[in-house]
Amino acid sequence: MSRVLLIKTSSLGDVIHCLPAVSGMLAGVPGLRLDWLVEEGLAEIPRLHGGLAGVIPIPMRRWRRAPLAASTRAEMAGLKRDLRAAGYQRVIDAQGLIRTAWLGRLAGAPLSGYDLRSIREPLASLWYDRKFAVSVTVHAAERMRRLAAQAMGYDLPAEADYGLSAAPVRPTWLPEGRYLVALHATARPDKAWDEANWIALTRLAAAAGLTVVAPWGSPAERERSKRIVAAVAGAIAPPRLSYTELAGLIAGAAAVVGVDTGLTHLASAVGAPVVALYLASWAEFNGVIGPGFIANLGGPGETPSVEAVWAQTQKALAHGRRTGPWRMPDAPSAAELGKRRRFRPSNSRAVIQGR
Repeated sequence: MSRVLLIKTSSLGDVIHCLPAVSGMLAGVPGLRLDWLVEEGLAEIPRLHGGLAGVIPIPMRRWRRAPLAASTRAEMAGLKRDLRAAGYQRVIDAQGLIRTAWLGRLAGAPLSGYDLRSIREPLASLWYDRKFAVSVTVHAAERMRRLAAQAMGYDLPAEADYGLSAAPVRPTWLPEGRYLVALHATARPDKAWDEANWIALTRLAAAAGLTVVAPWGSPAERERSKRIVAAVAGAIAPPRLSYTELAGLIAGAAAVVGVDTGLTHLASAVGAPVVALYLASWAEFNGVIGPGFIANLGGPGETPSVEAVWAQTQKALAHGRRTGPWRMPDAPSAAELGKRRRFRPSNSRAVIQGR
């Protein structure tokens, strides 16, 4: 087996959680040439992994907005032509959606994915040539590691590794000294930590001698960043940063505090000490994991207090950056999980209890 295509198109957090599966495949299959098909806006992330043979960006979001446009049809035809010309021996759909299964069929090679009881959209499984059972009680990154190991026929490594080559980079706009990155931005209001809480945390950090940096992505997030830093002397709302620039900034941070968003997972992937805030989901399924200091706080109906966040941030500040392999967390027991679900209601089969 020499040429394989991996499909994981989105979202940012999911793409980051797929990186340990990439490291596992490259270690488990000598001589493997692995390409990754990903949404074009996220292509920077796979490119930070040094072992991939190629990264194939696609404008999936644009295609979905105008599926019948002549330009869309032409681009899809071009993608099919290129994928078939690559001569893949196997394709692995790590996303588990109907649209990604369709993408996998374009390559004209045997397609592997989750079985009916392990997948977010069960109809997607009908498109697979080879289907694998993967527990829905384990972390998302571990699910992809297990899928890849079964699809490629190697023993699952005892340790996981993001494999990112992201060194600390200090921007010219950042003054000397230790700094904390505050990842407040999220597209989902139910995942947001109150702005007043961010201001209070920024004041505590500033009093401890830290410069607080509050990155942003959208115009609304930029305005929130400005309001947070305006309340605390010395805090910074930086210019808009690419994912590669953010990786370098975060890698050099004394600590990172972030809501349940892809950038917080990026922080753990580059080895920064991380305090993650969960307000609308459970950390057991998609929590921050990695080789460095990790604290996952909160959950639905359990908003973390400023005091609890600062207490964990102080612990994070005592730890330096750490990269490399680490052991995945154990899966929670059925008693611990109760009736929590991994997937949204689109897959009523994926109830945790009894799986």
